[in-house]
Amino acid sequence: MGKKVFHELISLDEARQRLLNFFKERVSIPIDAEVISVKSALGRVTAEPVFAKFSSPYFHSAAMDGYAVRARDTFTATEREPVRLKIGVDAHWIETGDPLPEDFDAVIPVEDVNIKNGYIEIYASVPPYNDVRPIGEDIVATELIIPESHVVRAADIGAMLASGITEIKVRRKPVIGIIPTGSELIDAETIKERMPNPPELIEYNSAVLSSLVTEVGAEAKIYSVVPDEEDKIKNAILHALNECDIVLLNAGSGYGKEDFTYKVINELGEVIINGVAIKPGKPFIAGFIREKAVLGIPGYPVSAFLCLDIFVKPLIELYLGVSTKKEEVLKAILSRQISSSIGVDEFVRVKVGRVGDKYIVTPMGRGAGLLMSVVRADGYIVVPRGSEGFSQGSEIPVYLWRSKEEIDNTVVCIGSHDNTLDVLYNFLRKRFPQVTLSSAHVGSMGGLIAIKKGEAHIAGTHLLDEATGEYNVPFIKRLLPEKKVVLINLVYRIQGFIVKKGNPKNIKGFEDLTRDDVVFINRQAGSGTRLLLDKHLKELGISPDAIKGYDRDEYTHMAVASAVLTGRADVGLGILSAAEALGLDFIPITEERYDVLIPQDFLELPIIQAVLKVIKEDEEFKKAVNFLGGYDTRDMGKIMYSN
Repeated sequence: MGKKVFHELISLDEARQRLLNFFKERVSIPIDAEVISVKSALGRVTAEPVFAKFSSPYFHSAAMDGYAVRARDTFTATEREPVRLKIGVDAHWIETGDPLPEDFDAVIPVEDVNIKNGYIEIYASVPPYNDVRPIGEDIVATELIIPESHVVRAADIGAMLASGITEIKVRRKPVIGIIPTGSELIDAETIKERMPNPPELIEYNSAVLSSLVTEVGAEAKIYSVVPDEEDKIKNAILHALNECDIVLLNAGSGYGKEDFTYKVINELGEVIINGVAIKPGKPFIAGFIREKAVLGIPGYPVSAFLCLDIFVKPLIELYLGVSTKKEEVLKAILSRQISSSIGVDEFVRVKVGRVGDKYIVTPMGRGAGLLMSVVRADGYIVVPRGSEGFSQGSEIPVYLWRSKEEIDNTVVCIGSHDNTLDVLYNFLRKRFPQVTLSSAHVGSMGGLIAIKKGEAHIAGTHLLDEATGEYNVPFIKRLLPEKKVVLINLVYRIQGFIVKKGNPKNIKGFEDLTRDDVVFINRQAGSGTRLLLDKHLKELGISPDAIKGYDRDEYTHMAVASAVLTGRADVGLGILSAAEALGLDFIPITEERYDVLIPQDFLELPIIQAVLKVIKEDEEFKKAVNFLGGYDTRDMGKIMYSN
């Protein structure tokens, strides 16, 4: 068979179809079967139908505590002329579940009879099989219990055992071999002994991929890390092919000098896909060696996550002969514009929440390496390859990773970022497990606009009005003159300069930001921190153009602190708790008030009541906030403004 090599990026639909077609041509599906104990069959897929061996119940049994009788003996019973039956002869005491004595066909509950001198008195007739569970009431011998290609549930196990089935034939779990590659990778267990040293990276993709394939009914087999050496990668694949049904090669599917996946698969077998027009996940490679699928999964964690979902799960489904659970889809309003590149299908992770009678969706970080964007996401949206994106306010489909019920119990918080929101989220889950907090960091002004549009339950804000020196209220009056709202204090916090440990650039004030040797990292336009910076620059007569990095911004205080820690900047403006969290130094500038704004229409919602209960009453929450450093909780929960 001649090799088929495709160098061009192909569309997602074409890639899916090509992979499935080649798989069906080369692989025997569904996979072979094995016999296992019914007791251990939960989640397994049946390889043949299961029929009842015998009936359940297999004898006539009492459904109530009472007396077993012959129905014909009761036919003349009335209130005025009760029938008297001798206990032990024509009436026998029987308890629930006991077999009926031979030739007896009814049970009269004990509360329906009167007992006198060794007899029972019956005041109404009963039909045959009154309060009796007849043979086969639940299951009849030879009845179909569950069909082929059925995922075994807990109730199925009970029904099979009740009908005499103790072993069943199920489809063998396909074995998915996972080979992590990369000379820089170290096993996660290594960090028990020491910290990684650059350029070492902790290898964790294999654990993620293993968990994902296990969730859909396959068995994962993780191999040791293989360095970026062609021969070693080739040997690892050949070894895995002897033990596995599908082999995943993680990383090395790109076009770098140490990316050998394409070359090795092409030499040992045939490559059928060499790049897909999706983002993230573009470097995906698929091929067949010895009639088995060998797939090159990109190394970036989000790319790996999505490629497994898009390409590997369907192959597992074919092996098992079942469809795994599909994501629930709902329509939601986009809270801010999202742009994308023409020519690729982009998968964007999102947060979702229900505000009033509509669902609001907010895009998250889009980098292929941002694993936390998957951890925190509620689902994803797809920007089609022929589109440049969606405008703010568009109604778009959202594919959920969480249930709709969870989404409906989500507090949508849009606005300024503060570390106390993470603490609040944790305490909400601790005190009210059904409630979730979804926090999107778009700045204080963005939060007020979201409240105005009815797109958020809560907005975090710390906007300082230059004219009055007052926080938040002047902006609320200007932007939301007709909106009935309540402004509640969360914390007072210290804003200042975040600098490297020891303050090596000796930064003391705003004037130092203009120095040639100082690189600044900013917060996004519309954030309270950006307004605070601009206020001080204006008062000091400093032009933003004189500051290197003024136009480089981040969306959270932690991101600003991280930029300083990693050397991308020398200084940033942020809160003390962010500096302390990363072991950085801090030069205080001012104390500011951080409030949360809530529309009055939402105050009585159970999810908002849960938030307010934590803020106003939970002393443990208050202690946890103070422990972060740089906070004052003197007015926590106090109403600062309402209209």
